[in-house]
Parts: sequence; C-alpha cells; structure tokens
Amino acid sequence: MVQPKAAEAAPDPRPGPRTYGDQVAVPCRFMRGGTSRGPFFRAADLPADPAARDAVLLAAMGSPDPRQIDGLGGANPLTSKAGIVGPGDRQDIDLVFRFAQLQPDSDLVDTTANCGNMLAAVVPFAVESGLLVPDGDTTTARVLTLNTGLVAEITVRTPLSGAPGGTGADEEAAGEAAGGAADGSAGGTGARYVAYDGDTAIDGVPGTAAPVTIGFLDTAGSVCSALLPTGNVRDRVEAPGIGPVDVTCIDNGQPLVIVDAADLGRTGHESVGALNADTELKERLEALRLVCGELMGLGDVTSKNYPKMTLVSPPAHGGAINTRSFIPHVCHESIGVLAAVTAATACALDGTVAAALAAVPPGTDVNVSVEHPAGEFTVALGLSPDEPRRVTRSALVRTARLIMAGDVLVPGGAWNPRLR
Repeated sequence: MVQPKAAEAAPDPRPGPRTYGDQVAVPCRFMRGGTSRGPFFRAADLPADPAARDAVLLAAMGSPDPRQIDGLGGANPLTSKAGIVGPGDRQDIDLVFRFAQLQPDSDLVDTTANCGNMLAAVVPFAVESGLLVPDGDTTTARVLTLNTGLVAEITVRTPLSGAPGGTGADEEAAGEAAGGAADGSAGGTGARYVAYDGDTAIDGVPGTAAPVTIGFLDTAGSVCSALLPTGNVRDRVEAPGIGPVDVTCIDNGQPLVIVDAADLGRTGHESVGALNADTELKERLEALRLVCGELMGLGDVTSKNYPKMTLVSPPAHGGAINTRSFIPHVCHESIGVLAAVTAATACALDGTVAAALAAVPPGTDVNVSVEHPAGEFTVALGLSPDEPRRVTRSALVRTARLIMAGDVLVPGGAWNPRLR
C-alpha cells in the first residue's frame, strides 16, 4: 500500500474559520460520494464541542426546513449528509472520519451510524484539503470511522500532472493540491492530484468516473453486538397491526431488518414514489422496526436512523436479490453501500429471509449482485470455510467527485450562541 506522506508536508493554504461580517466562513469542500453528497470539513475547522459542531452543521445544511432553502441541503436524506475528516492518531490509521446524517425537517444530527457512500469521498477530500499527500499513481489510506469503529482501506487514483493525456485542467487541479494558485503556477508539472475522470459507472449516478475501491476490514456487528444480533438467522416477530412475520436481523456494516416484501402484501418491485406514498406500509414498517430494534439490542430506535428496513424479493434483472431499502422512513432511490454489503451477506447465509429468495453461487468467495430501484450493486464477499456465519472480506467499488471548494457561511449565532 502506498503510504501517504505526513499531512504537514502540504498544509491547505486556505485559512480556517473566520468572521465574515456577522457570519462565520467555514472552509469546506462539497463532494459527491457514491450516490450521496454533502459538505466535507476538516475536523480542526469545526468546534470541538459536539453540540456546537452540530449547530454549525444544521446551519450549513439549512435544517430544520423541508426544503433546506437556507443551506446546502438538497431536501432529501441522501443529500442531507456531512463528512468530518482528520488525521489518524495511531500508527495503523491514516485518517479518521465522522459521518453526520441530518434530516431536512429535523434538528437531529445523527453521528451513530456509517455511510459507505460518503466514505468514498474521504480520501479524495483528504488529498484536496492537504491531510494526505499522494506519492504514487494510486493512494491507499486506512480510514477509521469514528461512528462505529469500522476500518476501511480506500484506494484512489492520484496521477502526475503533465503525464501523457494530462490537460490544463490537470495542471490546475495539481496546483491546488500542491498548495498553489488555481492556475497551477505553484504546482506545475510533477504534482499529483486526485483523478475524477474515468470509465467506472455506478447505478444511481449519471455518467462515469474514476473508481474508488473500498475494502472493509471488519464490518460484522458495526453497531449491534454481532453480525446476527439476535443470535438467529431468522426470527418470527409480531408488531402492532402486523401478524407474525419472519425477519432477519443482521449487521455487517449497517443494521438491517430484512423482510420478504410478499409477507407485507407487496411485490418488492414497486417504484420509489409508490412506496413513499404507501402510508399503510410505512406505518407497518415502523412498527416492525421498533420491535426489531429492541430485539437487536438497540433499545428504543424511535429517534434513530437505524435499523434500516429492507424489503427483499426475487431478482428481476439477473442479480442475486431485489431490494427496497428504507432510510428509515423514506424509500432509498437506490441502496446505501453498507446496506448493500449487509443485504448481500444475508443472501450468502443459509436460513435467512434473503437466502430463501436469492440466487447466489456456491463457494466461499462470491460476488453478490443486489438489485435496487436505480440498478444493481455488486458486493464481493469472502466467507470463512470453517465458520459459515463469519464474513472475512467485503469489498466494492464506488466513485466520487469534488463539486465545489470554498467556504460555507453560517450565522454568527450558530457558531457562537452568545451572539444570537
């Protein structure tokens, strides 16, 4: 693995937070990671106190407001996310990442769960902001997610500017990455930059981009106590308004409750719009979620963003399983990265609700194609030959892109309540 140089080698030339009239300008980079997007911040540029930090994030995103009209949020949970990145504080960790899930119409900032899509933008952001200095054609960093303790090795392309096929845009990008002016004058030929252009396509994102490879080192029981927090591959549960129904409670990076769509009177192939308008279904799913949250050892999950409810059904387009994922009260336009990893894992474990419907090849190293409303998501899984319920490897490919670099302005009262 290419070990990035120390962050001190190329500090970000941009200043930190500063007053701007009666507002505060906070440096950030607005990035897409997989099928999500949001602002990324250096940890040092946000208040250390969690309550003060959350107040700044809410102001930056424009929450609570269904339209998020006064901030950067996109009026959808998938575009109401933020990332906070800092240098690792131990020898085996290059970066630490804290994911923040905000909601358009809520003042809750949830930093207890992971987001594998936003994780794809961590290393690009770190290079862009000077936290990492690449010194090879690819840069691999080991990232610790502070939310759950999950560790991932993430690899991005970091070519030399001026290399064959390089463009003027390459020079500009390299100049900024090296701490120079936007025209590339201080970087020049020979500086490395994050490549965003490429041939990798992921469903749910238009066009193609450079690949971001993510290998998860240990995802089992990321939030729960174990991969199968109830100790069973299948549980029969009852919830208010719902008769006995079989579920699989599982956590291989994201706590999920997996239920056969047919058991709730649905095909599982309904459109996102139809499911979001299905009030009866959503009420039943929430009742089931609350019961399963207790079974999974998560306590009262009323105000938590997990477990996610995942409807499964037979595949329709050659994949292993078809899914409709709720996050937790809105149907996902596709499926989250770690939700896909967990759903794929359920497909590979004998006896689960998903395995009963899935088409998965035999063996201990399998590729599981998870169908979702926007296409499919392939997860590579390694299973222990000696312990069939132990996952030894989870890997996948995402893409990311830097959309904007600058400052987000927040009211002075959000940064310092005494100014209100």
